[in-house]
Amino acid sequence: MLLPVLLVLLISGCEDVERGSVSTSTASAGSKAMKGTAEGADPDTTSEPRSDYRQNNNQNCPDAIIEWLDVLMINNIKYQRNYEGTQEVKADQVGEKVGEVAYMLSDNACSDHITVNGDAAFLPVGTDIYELKGYRPEYRLVANHSIYEVSDNPQAQTIGDLLDIGGKISKVSIESGNDGSLIRYFDPDAAKAFEEELLVIKASDFKEIYAVTSRTKNEWRIFLRVHLQDGTSLRMVFYPEANAIHPGGFGNEKLKENILSQKAVYGK
Repeated sequence: MLLPVLLVLLISGCEDVERGSVSTSTASAGSKAMKGTAEGADPDTTSEPRSDYRQNNNQNCPDAIIEWLDVLMINNIKYQRNYEGTQEVKADQVGEKVGEVAYMLSDNACSDHITVNGDAAFLPVGTDIYELKGYRPEYRLVANHSIYEVSDNPQAQTIGDLLDIGGKISKVSIESGNDGSLIRYFDPDAAKAFEEELLVIKASDFKEIYAVTSRTKNEWRIFLRVHLQDGTSLRMVFYPEANAIHPGGFGNEKLKENILSQKAVYGK
């Protein structure tokens, strides 16, 4: 019975689910089990390919084809590279060294690999990892001149703990789920309320959020971009029926009403 299963896995290919948040691309939890998406790259729901979403054709792995996101793990926190909302980090933005890459997952690890500190998907062994000035290292780090942003921090109690964006938001916008183009900006008062309501919510990882949204019929999404004062940004996905936001957790009614009021202004 093993051979037919392996053949199905090899033929099944790869697919994304939807285009989403700041960490915007992975297979669903179900296809993860079928196609060998890396354990270290938790699913995040998106619909179009990303440059940081690659395959590992390690023939020594029983599932042969593995999909990796550009992730790293250090100090028991998982990070994912922020491609869309940041630029190459300049030398004067780099802070203290916090560690280095000990193992490169791509072309080495199989899908049953459990991510540990020092693992990175594409960064070579020995790559130095630094703090990013202006942000807590639990939120953003620098490696290979790029910003890596938290995707899972078990120690975070609230979204304010998870995302170091309090007092740093300049504006919030709604984006197209098809191509990421700007639809509209939140009204200034709504953007301020969004920040206040968001940061006090209990933090949840994507597995918890997906467990709810995957069971919700006809769940639709609102794609948000949070613009920070230093010119960088992050993408977030809001699930109205589940009242959940990723990265983040499950919202309160004020947050939901706020986001839907801004969506309603757009008229769709």
